Amino acid sequence: MAEPPDIRIGTAEREQALDQLSQHFSAGRLTVTEFDERSGLIAVSSTRRELDRLLADLPALSPQATGPAAAESGPVANSPRPDWAGRIVALVPLIALVLFFVTGTWVWFLAVPAAGILLLGTDRERKRRRGVEGNDH
Repeated sequence: MAEPPDIRIGTAEREQALDQLSQHFSAGRLTVTEFDERSGLIAVSSTRRELDRLLADLPALSPQATGPAAAESGPVANSPRPDWAGRIVALVPLIALVLFFVTGTWVWFLAVPAAGILLLGTDRERKRRRGVEGNDH
């Protein structure tokens, strides 16, 4: 790595680290608890060293796993929406859980389906965007 470990990182680096963490979770290398803890720490990381520390005990991913095919494997591959929508939807249950414990009210869990619908759309919308749905308007 040519950059010093204490160099500040931006949103793109955090998103890349979250993507790598998600791939390791999908491969079964992390438990749900470990994934939740690490993804929260990645979200607040500010230096390369902090990110490297969170991924240090995980094997390097193959180039195929981080290439264009990995980006197309999301639920709405050809969607005009940016790929961060799925990541936000994945974090909403964790955020709702934290807010539930902080405020003591269950209403936060209503944000889970709301975020999915707002950010990813309904199944009918996704099919229409992909051109699968026929002429039943």
